[in-house]
Amino acid sequence: MSGFAKTLTRVEGIDDKLARYLGLMETASEQLGELLEELNVAARIAGGRYDPVHRKVDTLELARAAAERVEGVQVTGSGASVEIDVDAVERALAAFASCLRRHGPVESVRVEVAGEELRLGPVTEAAAPVVLGEQLRDLGSAVGRSVVEALGGSVAVADASLVVRLPG
Repeated sequence: MSGFAKTLTRVEGIDDKLARYLGLMETASEQLGELLEELNVAARIAGGRYDPVHRKVDTLELARAAAERVEGVQVTGSGASVEIDVDAVERALAAFASCLRRHGPVESVRVEVAGEELRLGPVTEAAAPVVLGEQLRDLGSAVGRSVVEALGGSVAVADASLVVRLPG
């Protein structure tokens, strides 16, 4: 579906209304692909078949990469080297930030990196159970928590921040 929409947007003489609808179709198909990937990861974790691809990464670089996926995220601090499933944790951090923006609701999210610990905030009272996956209203956050915990890390709310501790 995404390829079809991309192809049609390149056709000359297409009117603005149709181009807008094709753009919406392309965005929706990309979101569907991301949703299917999240469900796949959740099913593998639940079934004991999650086989993470561990690579070394600096947590500050990881936080910055995740922040690029979500508007309104600022990253500060100093990182540490960790060996994790980089792609899965980057998606998890982006999902946490997106969840805080959507369910906070807040205009911006700050990420403070201190070694193996990342603090995302602010976490409002309304957003806390959603970002922790206790209220299943945000699949990305629920899967993100599962990923971090499957890798040996932890996710908790403390002092109006989501505290993500990654394994060293």
